[in-house]
Amino acid sequence: MGRLCSFLVAAFFTLMCVASLYGQSSWPLKTSLAFNSSQKPLAQLPAPEGLQDHVANGKLVLTLDDSIRLALANNTDIHIDRAQIDFALDSVQRAHSPFDPLATSTFSDSRAKSPAISLVQGTTSILDTLSQSFGLGYSQTFQTGTNLQASVSGNKSATNSNLAFVNPSLSTNVQFTLTQPLLRNFGFFPNRAPILIAQSNLKQARANFIVEVNNIILQVVGDYWSVILARDNLEVQRKSLEEAQKSYDHDKKALSLGALPPLDIYRSESQVASRRVGVIQAEYELKQRADIFRRDLGADLDPNIRALDLDLTDQPAPAGELPGMDIATALSRALANRPEFDIAREQLASDELSIRLAHNNLKPDLQLSGFYSGNGVAGNEFNLNTTPPQLSSSTGFGDSFSQTFHFTYPAYGASLSLNLPIRRHSAQANLADALVGRSRDQYQERRINQSITLEVTNAVHALEQAKLSMEAAKVATDLARDTLHADERKYELGAEPVFFVLDAQTQLAQAELNLIQSQVNYQLAVAQLDHATGDLVDHHHVQIIEPHK
Repeated sequence: MGRLCSFLVAAFFTLMCVASLYGQSSWPLKTSLAFNSSQKPLAQLPAPEGLQDHVANGKLVLTLDDSIRLALANNTDIHIDRAQIDFALDSVQRAHSPFDPLATSTFSDSRAKSPAISLVQGTTSILDTLSQSFGLGYSQTFQTGTNLQASVSGNKSATNSNLAFVNPSLSTNVQFTLTQPLLRNFGFFPNRAPILIAQSNLKQARANFIVEVNNIILQVVGDYWSVILARDNLEVQRKSLEEAQKSYDHDKKALSLGALPPLDIYRSESQVASRRVGVIQAEYELKQRADIFRRDLGADLDPNIRALDLDLTDQPAPAGELPGMDIATALSRALANRPEFDIAREQLASDELSIRLAHNNLKPDLQLSGFYSGNGVAGNEFNLNTTPPQLSSSTGFGDSFSQTFHFTYPAYGASLSLNLPIRRHSAQANLADALVGRSRDQYQERRINQSITLEVTNAVHALEQAKLSMEAAKVATDLARDTLHADERKYELGAEPVFFVLDAQTQLAQAELNLIQSQVNYQLAVAQLDHATGDLVDHHHVQIIEPHK
């Protein structure tokens, strides 16, 4: 006993010394926990695809539909939004886990020696026992709530006791147990409800992904026409600068011939400087718009593609008859196509499932259970009436299992258990939450309806305004061009000063910008109406196919 105490004291002081040294060391905790072990590098994200196919003559040549396809393939937000579908699919798979079958196996081996203290132990020296056991089990819960358990076990026991007349003894057992809830969790619904809710969440995730795709397509359309607007604005500014430069050159020539007072030259010269500022601003506006558009397509991720100039081939001026739609038709299409309504309906369906499940959890827990088993025994059987005991028979595990599976020695029984809580605060609170959640989601559905109705109405009005504005801008541009020609003719004849020519040039440049702006606004209004009615994806021939996992 003294040696044991000395050993324990020495072990204690050794551990204390090691702990002290570790506390003074500079090793980080993660080193001791093996967190610094080599890890596999993260997989590289795929490079943007399809961009190289649109490179021609050192430019990135794109139509609007090309831009949308490239954005759907390469846009970072698209890949992030698509993950919600994968998570929802995983949740559906996880919801099936309560019905996964479970197989178990065990084995144990033990030997024990103890001094004999009584004659009933069958020996007067040391009692030596050996016990070996194994077991196989299978359990599964079905969608009706029924739980099945099946087990097969065996045991071998040997001892030096003279009182054991079967030594070693071999015992086996097989048992089947069924448990069925009768109130709470009875039937298919309460057990399948988590699966149904997960499936509803999956439908919501898919619909929400379609919403995000529509928003990104609308963003790409807007950024595409923004680049074209900035490009055409730059062209108008350059043209206006050229016209101002021509007027300035004409005035210098007239000044050198003495036909123009010296002070009048400053007016045309200041117009050249002012319009040069407009050109510079338009150039940088185009660069900013182009960079935003490249990000939409993922073109900013490739340095070689990012350095290319953009050549957007679609023209803002519409061709053919201008489409139109009344508010009633637009609203009916929105109700049929907008995925937001699908999300709201699925959420309400999920709320109903949650309410039914909450009612189920308020029921008492009443379970009926029954079992049926078979037993078998084998081993070396001794006749204890002789001295020494004589071996009378010897059997093995095969004989024992034969008795077990033929149910030679059966056992069976049934039980009924009732768990009846006096108060159910948690379950009652869950039911109250489910009811409040349904009411909230009903209001959210109404809010979605109001928002989409307003969006459709505004989109129809915006399209009508864009058509009228574009027609008016065409007339204004033609009149401004005629006015400039008239003022130039008068100036050449000496009937008007250069002021009127410069003012007409400014008015024409502004009219041309207004025309381009109205054309772009019309294109944006068409896209906004398609988005409001849910036709944007079909209009651009986009199909959303869920990838196989």
